[in-house]
Amino acid sequence: MKYIPVIAVLLAWQALSSAGIIPANRLPSPFAIMEGLVGLITDGLPPGHTLTGHFAASLKRVFCGVAVSLLTGIPIGLLMGFWRKLGDFLNPFVEMIRPIPPLAWVPLAILWFGIGDASATFIIFLGSFFPILLNTITGVLSINRRIVEYAVILGARKRDLFLKVLVPGAMPSIITGIRIGLGIGWMTLVAAEFTGVKSGYGLGYLIMTARDIQRADQIIAGMAIIGVTGYLMDFLIRKTEDKLLRWR
Repeated sequence: MKYIPVIAVLLAWQALSSAGIIPANRLPSPFAIMEGLVGLITDGLPPGHTLTGHFAASLKRVFCGVAVSLLTGIPIGLLMGFWRKLGDFLNPFVEMIRPIPPLAWVPLAILWFGIGDASATFIIFLGSFFPILLNTITGVLSINRRIVEYAVILGARKRDLFLKVLVPGAMPSIITGIRIGLGIGWMTLVAAEFTGVKSGYGLGYLIMTARDIQRADQIIAGMAIIGVTGYLMDFLIRKTEDKLLRWR
């Protein structure tokens, strides 16, 4: 039932396109986009570079960028949330860097890492890092301080305090941060691949190539793949969250 509005919009879009109300050169019809998608799967763009290769390359870059964000954002967030002095010291730096859009980092990414996967992964990392960091901090701060104090009184070591109190207590916020961070990382994919891809593969690279040859149908097909993949990723994370946090 929840997909009925989507189907209705697609049918109305197709009807308006068939009637000539929506110009095909401005916005291709859903059928034309499907034909473009089939062409990407069979012939590829550039020729020989099929959609499967573009998708796999982009997925790898996004997962690498988000993985680095997880490995850095969660530990730093736990420390900043637990030790107020560290949080007060680092917070001004976070708040100054956080508003800078990932696209603004593209020139520096190319300068530091050159053209290729490393610079693209860096841009995706920047997009996903701060939501993960800030939500982890929020999760730690939301934990009842008495629980931490009781754990210390009962002789909990710092390692146990982090693994058995802070991490479980902050987990709902951490997962929310992962959802947001992964979504933003996927959103920054096109900007990340502006830096160039030596392999010639990537959904962002595909979209830019389709723009150069004025194939609006394949531009929208590439955008649709990004959107659907982002939706499926979020769905899987929500299902994982339901299983991990049954105790809530």
